[in-house]
Amino acid sequence: MELRDILKNLPEVESPVEKKLSFNVKLKWTLIILIAFFVLSNIALYGLANNAMERFEYLAIIMGTSFGSIISLGIGPIVMASIILQLLVGSKILNIDTSTTEGKKFFQGLQKLMVFFFIIFEALIYVLMRGLEAMPGYTTLVITQLILGGLAILFMNEVCEKWGFGSGVSLFIAAGVGWRLITASFGFLGSQGQFQASGRVIALFISLMNADSQGAMLALAAILATIILFLIVVWAQSLKIEIPLSYDRIRGYSMKWPLKFFYASVIPVILTAALIANMQLFGGLLQNWLGRPSFLGNVVNGQPVSGFLYWVGSTNIIARIIQGSWEWTLLGQILGHVVFFMFFAALFSVFWVKTSGMDASAQAQNILKSGLQIPGFRKDERILESILKRYVMPLTIMGGMAIGLLAALADILGALVAGTALLLGIMIIFQFYESIAQQHAMDMHPAMKKMMGA
Repeated sequence: MELRDILKNLPEVESPVEKKLSFNVKLKWTLIILIAFFVLSNIALYGLANNAMERFEYLAIIMGTSFGSIISLGIGPIVMASIILQLLVGSKILNIDTSTTEGKKFFQGLQKLMVFFFIIFEALIYVLMRGLEAMPGYTTLVITQLILGGLAILFMNEVCEKWGFGSGVSLFIAAGVGWRLITASFGFLGSQGQFQASGRVIALFISLMNADSQGAMLALAAILATIILFLIVVWAQSLKIEIPLSYDRIRGYSMKWPLKFFYASVIPVILTAALIANMQLFGGLLQNWLGRPSFLGNVVNGQPVSGFLYWVGSTNIIARIIQGSWEWTLLGQILGHVVFFMFFAALFSVFWVKTSGMDASAQAQNILKSGLQIPGFRKDERILESILKRYVMPLTIMGGMAIGLLAALADILGALVAGTALLLGIMIIFQFYESIAQQHAMDMHPAMKKMMGA
């Protein structure tokens, strides 16, 4: 049996018959998947030994999961498959023409096959390398549960893409970020159920009442960093270049074709953050397995303290300055973190644009199919493509570098939730808002329309 035959027969979620689903149908399926995600994240793995789950907290946010639950793999397999396949296609090692319908289907089928592989591979790695250590005699059972949870996330993502408002990967990250933002702001319970001012807002008031200036400054710094980051990201999301277009058959009617500054949207940051999170996870697992630090560096309680992972990692410099524990060596780590995020965010932006039908050629075809053309230019796809090339690739690279810089700075400034995760959450929610407002302005409930300003 050929590879193409295997890809055609992979299990999949059936697509809707209607070309355009109503707002209510998409809302229903998105809420069902969201509820299922939270339910699964609270189902603990049976047969799991006592593990220090705190070390996975940062990874859990980026990977849209809850470690120790049945969905511990989260979006890791989906993102890793996407990263590797994009690198292979972008570097022409795999020659797949994603501009054709057949090429897109082959790309998507190959990606799903790779996701299946990574679900099994990561489940084995987690357990056998004692990242999630099973009790004696329960190893196979824990691995099986992880595989089933990984498959659940895969098909839930597919349901969201076909029946919901968009990517399930984005939805799971936003849900995790939202939940952690609430607990980081207003949490008041400790691990044993006792009162503990873990939320920064509550900690701020308690510190002020107790005249604890350092505690108040730390809480206030995290709150302000979050608010400032939110405002910058929302402002940057509105930046765009508008290409003036006119209808070729209707005189006097014109419109503008928007090209956003963050042209590749939030995807490059998800891929970059997932890459560094997976490297950090693999470094810790490899160290557990070897019994000594690996070539990636020394990882203690999930945090790198030396080696490559340390120099591309991040430290909350505001908290260090307030606590008086600033070290000049942290400048090297800050530089490494910023360069890593800017480089890979730009790289993944380019690969994503080329493999997802957002390049100049695809945009030119979309414009012509819509019966539009640039005023003063002949209606020719090659001319339109050459004009769009002046904007698409520069926007892709600059937007990727800018969003990478924002993500890195967010990590360094120490917001309420891990900076990269908060940036992802803000951008994903804003993206969902824009998509819903544009696509369903006519068919949503009047109260919902008024609330969204559609």
